[in-house]
Amino acid sequence: MSSLPPTATPAAARTPAPAAVAPAFSPLYQQIKGLILRSLQEGEWKPGESIPSEMDLAGRFRVSQGTVRKAIDELAAENLVIRRQGKGTFVATHAEHQVQYRFLKLLPDQGDAREEGPAQRTVLECRRARASADVARALALRTGDTVILARRILAFAGVPTILEELWLPGQAFKGLSAEQMASYQGPTYAMFELEFGVRMVRADEKIRAVLPDAAQAQSLGVSETTPLLSVERLAYTYNDAPMELRRGLYRTDTHYYFNALN
Repeated sequence: MSSLPPTATPAAARTPAPAAVAPAFSPLYQQIKGLILRSLQEGEWKPGESIPSEMDLAGRFRVSQGTVRKAIDELAAENLVIRRQGKGTFVATHAEHQVQYRFLKLLPDQGDAREEGPAQRTVLECRRARASADVARALALRTGDTVILARRILAFAGVPTILEELWLPGQAFKGLSAEQMASYQGPTYAMFELEFGVRMVRADEKIRAVLPDAAQAQSLGVSETTPLLSVERLAYTYNDAPMELRRGLYRTDTHYYFNALN
């Protein structure tokens, strides 16, 4: 006869209690940074507008001014806000002179991008389409979801230099037209901010050397044996939400691709 009480269970048969999981910890300034990011994402402060002072934010979040300052320091280092001496801190915008070329990596052999001036844009098409599997995967959509496909040529000093395709989530960019893209005088990312409330804050790129097909060569005015730089960029808005897949072919006979590594 077993000596165990009727309600007892042999030790080998007992299910071990799950190990306690320690809660994830993040420094207080990182938590404040996250709260400021949420306000940016929700549009409480628009691109180009000032955000509350460090003192006001410290009172709002009930933390020290030094904690807020450290959070804003990180946001400034990530080009999400811009400090202006004696004026305050402002939401960064691609319309801002010092940051509007931050995503432009193709620079002229002579002079710099500001001296060369903005590219002349020829929009070949801008239409609604269905996302292919690879486009949907990149933009965190489902295959077949509506996207906006735009194709255009960028020229410098009248020379076609970049041929690119832009894939954008259809819901976020509903109503975008070829006329709108062609007529806007500032940077395209500034237009995305102003017209659609979408700010690109960072991007990942893949680069390789390729040869163009016949149609691509004709668009850029080169031969099919001319090596081009293929650049695939995935741009994100706040909280790492992908909002643009851009595929471009770059001529590098009068320009070079520049990237500063920190």
